[in-house]
Amino acid sequence: MPSLEGSTWGGHVAKKEELLKAFASLGLRNVEAYKQSGNLVFETNTANLGAIAGRIEDQVTRTLGYDVPVFLRTLDYLEKVVKKGSRHEKGGATLLVTFLPSSTQNPIPQLPLTIPRSTAEVVSATGSEVFSLTHGGGEGGLPNQFLESKLKVKTTTRNMNVIREIVQKYGLNPARP
Repeated sequence: MPSLEGSTWGGHVAKKEELLKAFASLGLRNVEAYKQSGNLVFETNTANLGAIAGRIEDQVTRTLGYDVPVFLRTLDYLEKVVKKGSRHEKGGATLLVTFLPSSTQNPIPQLPLTIPRSTAEVVSATGSEVFSLTHGGGEGGLPNQFLESKLKVKTTTRNMNVIREIVQKYGLNPARP
């Protein structure tokens, strides 16, 4: 069951019903919006996630009338992200994960790195995600803006607690150890 990570739908407010209908029109099953976090979860038998992401981007653009980058991750992948991220958690800080397009070829700056004019820190990069720690005071959006400017790609950032909740709600498989 892949999970869609959207970038708050391009900074626009989108009606949940419109998004659910747009996804269902593509033949995706059991489409659900998780809270109001910009995350949609659905089932598909299609193995080509790149093709699905492209179809979703096209449909959402037609439905909403503006371009929205789509970041598609499977629940198995998100489970691994939660495990990787857990080693960076520390008291008093909020752990964020920024998802990059899988095709990103731009190098990540040397880490750890403090985001200018803040106490937010980019602490790790693995594959197509980057982990950051923020310390309150409105720093939550800083990793996304910072990484987009440094890497010259669209990104989307989520609180690790939201990713963990999605994995717990949709990804638990009793057959898994």
